[in-house]
Amino acid sequence: MKILIAGAGEVGNHLAKLFCNEDHDVILMDSDEEKLRKAESHFDLMTVVGSVTSIDDLRDAQVGSSDLFIAVPPYEEVSILSAMLATKLGAKKTIARINNYEYLLPENLEYFRQLGVDEVIYPEHLAAQEIMASLKQVGIRQMFQFSDGKLLLYAVKLRNNAPIVGLTLSQASAMHEKNAYFTVAINRDGKTIIPRGKDSFQHNDLAYVVTTKEGAAQLLADAGKVQYEVRNVMILGGSRIGKKVAKELEHHYHIKLIEINKEKSARLADFLENTLVINGDGRNLDLLKDEGIAKTDAFIAVTDNSEVNILACQLAKKMGVKKSVAEVENMDYIDLAENIGIGTIVNKKLIAASYIYRHTFKANVSYVKCLTATDADVLELVARQGAKITKGPLRSLDLPRDMNIGGIIRNNEVIIPNGDTRIEANDRVVVFALPSGIKKVEKMFL
Repeated sequence: MKILIAGAGEVGNHLAKLFCNEDHDVILMDSDEEKLRKAESHFDLMTVVGSVTSIDDLRDAQVGSSDLFIAVPPYEEVSILSAMLATKLGAKKTIARINNYEYLLPENLEYFRQLGVDEVIYPEHLAAQEIMASLKQVGIRQMFQFSDGKLLLYAVKLRNNAPIVGLTLSQASAMHEKNAYFTVAINRDGKTIIPRGKDSFQHNDLAYVVTTKEGAAQLLADAGKVQYEVRNVMILGGSRIGKKVAKELEHHYHIKLIEINKEKSARLADFLENTLVINGDGRNLDLLKDEGIAKTDAFIAVTDNSEVNILACQLAKKMGVKKSVAEVENMDYIDLAENIGIGTIVNKKLIAASYIYRHTFKANVSYVKCLTATDADVLELVARQGAKITKGPLRSLDLPRDMNIGGIIRNNEVIIPNGDTRIEANDRVVVFALPSGIKKVEKMFL
């Protein structure tokens, strides 16, 4: 696939890296020559110096022959105009990054499609959705839903108190007459393992487990997680994410929002109806104590500084806060944040990549999630009639070692698979795969 990325910022560079690893024909375009030089030194791609809203420059970048045009410059007006021009010049499909929620309303989405923008993506809105979902289920690092919540993927940190620690996956499964969850991957010491029945659970493992709403209780009990109700939430940072989370949650939880900028604090206080907005520095331990952090159930750090977010969550943990969420945009800090026990990690680049990534598959992919604490991806695919994945029971298909089938939705029935399970045409299948397994997965579903 020929992919033209307009904008060599953090999101554009991350997408370029992702697509280059998948052997796509990638062109990166930006007016900043230095940014493009850096990209060329790291990735196997073509670069074009020019304005993403210049018709001549877009033609120089071969926009007319591109299969996918992705506009991710800093400003949404530039992004939208760039995508509109790309469509007019012959791009087959266009995606534009936005930062205005009203553009996501169904009637407005149709308007943009008429203008030539096929898809819009608002990473801050998606990040806020992830944060809010994480508060609904305590004791887990991450939660993702498939097929309207019929299947769930949980990321669970295992400690020595977990009943399944020290057991193999087969032994853990034998604890129950009917097993309600399936472990698709384990992140251990920074490496991702696609486990089989003889592999065991260990202390400090981050286990990725597919389950259902009904099976979640069994999983959390086996993982040694004690449930509690979240009532008091403290948010550090009045960013778009912080503002969105506070607005959505303020009538369901007791919310305090700390913002260091005085003018922004005043605007937030006017905008938010039932949130206590505090002007102050969230790294100040005395301020956190004065604002009752010891009675806080969840602490969310979403400033524009990854280091501040990690530090603030560490302070919150030391003060006894059970649930912490940090926005970590510096990719180099994600492993650090995971290793020191930050609960949920949010990264807008990975969120944007997840949304866009599914448009590059030939197979019918309805959902992709690029996970933060591991280099693996989880996908929801629809099995085609006659696809290799439907040719027999799973144990007979010789599945690659770098992928795992986590769950199946057949009509309204949810299936947690085993070796005897057969996938049928039109089944929606949740698959966990390492980067080396993505193309193998796709071939099995074609």
